[in-house]
Amino acid sequence: MALINIEGIDPWLTEYDACEKLFREIMEQLTTRDGEPKMSKVYASLSANIRLRMKQYTQEVQQLKSKVEEAAKLKTITLEEAERRTRQVEQLQSKDIQLQKLYEPRNDYVSSRASLLKTNRSAFADGGTTSWAADDDDDKPLDVQVSVVDLANYQEQVLREQDKDLEELCKVITRQKEIGQTISNEVDHQNEIIDDLADHMDRTDESLINKTRQVRNIQSKDSTCGYWVVILLLFIAIVIVSLVDI
Repeated sequence: MALINIEGIDPWLTEYDACEKLFREIMEQLTTRDGEPKMSKVYASLSANIRLRMKQYTQEVQQLKSKVEEAAKLKTITLEEAERRTRQVEQLQSKDIQLQKLYEPRNDYVSSRASLLKTNRSAFADGGTTSWAADDDDDKPLDVQVSVVDLANYQEQVLREQDKDLEELCKVITRQKEIGQTISNEVDHQNEIIDDLADHMDRTDESLINKTRQVRNIQSKDSTCGYWVVILLLFIAIVIVSLVDI
């Protein structure tokens, strides 16, 4: 994917937006293709184009995943950002599976095989020949049998691909569950820290109130002590003056 590294913009986010745009374009092409007859040239052309763009989409999503893992390993992004980007990549992977389901090339293959078998059976009934039938009548059942075997093998391959897609989807869901559990644990830990901080603030406020009360008491005592000293000095002065007069 060719990108322009614009200053101030994270290249990873630009690539992510490009994947989102590519997904929307593929969905639009799938919608257009579904409106065309399945045996038409337009339908076949759109299918081929969609298949190539889906391959490109899968590769770009894999590149995004690799870059997130590398950035997390090198610690060029925070753990929270790595988790967030991992969830975004998993959403793109889910969309990739959705595209595979909507494309359904196996249905086109089965339809074309059924149409081909029907055409050749009609040709046999009319006494004609086909490109995959031999000149001998004894070879015709063998060719039909081979076609059925090919179709059975293809169906088995389709089932294996479906199982693989389900496994990938299961892994994505499991990963999202683990991330959700991690976020929940982190939130609980942060709540405990906030509660401890609130308790500490309450104790600090109470200590400040007590210290303020003690300072006021000391100030009050200092003022009263000064008054008594003045009174005592005046009393001594009066006594001395009285003695001098005598």
